[in-house]
Amino acid sequence: MEITVQWIRTSWTKLSRGGDAAARRNAAPTGFPVPQVPPSFAHFVEMSEWDGFAPHETVKDLGEAGVSLREEDDRLRVLAREEQVFGMPSRSRRPPAVRLGPGQWVRWQLNYRFGGAGHGDWSYWLDTFNVAYGPVEPDVFLSEPTVLVDECGPVR
Repeated sequence: MEITVQWIRTSWTKLSRGGDAAARRNAAPTGFPVPQVPPSFAHFVEMSEWDGFAPHETVKDLGEAGVSLREEDDRLRVLAREEQVFGMPSRSRRPPAVRLGPGQWVRWQLNYRFGGAGHGDWSYWLDTFNVAYGPVEPDVFLSEPTVLVDECGPVR
């Protein structure tokens, strides 16, 4: 069965925590049309404060995407992996894996805050994983997901 993975990483600093910059950041899409991507790759989109949150698209090996995928009994088990870095928020209790049937998709979001090395500035990122099971149209991630998992916590 086909599996389509889109990984979106949005990154910013405290300069985009309020005002017009925060409005631009908050307007960043959580889904994009999916180009033709080989089966063992993910569509990767990166947006950052440094260039006004303009999307930059490429493909990455599926093993690099922060999501665990396993087919079981005609369903796809999806679990976003938490980055093993020194960041906030702490996630002592995580939601269970999502099991998708053919034609279904999940949007899973996790956010992070990191302390600046030596200068005390904070940096932030939001990872959004859109994962579809079965054949899908290129605009699938522009619609509402079958399942939404929001693991975004307070990052002050």
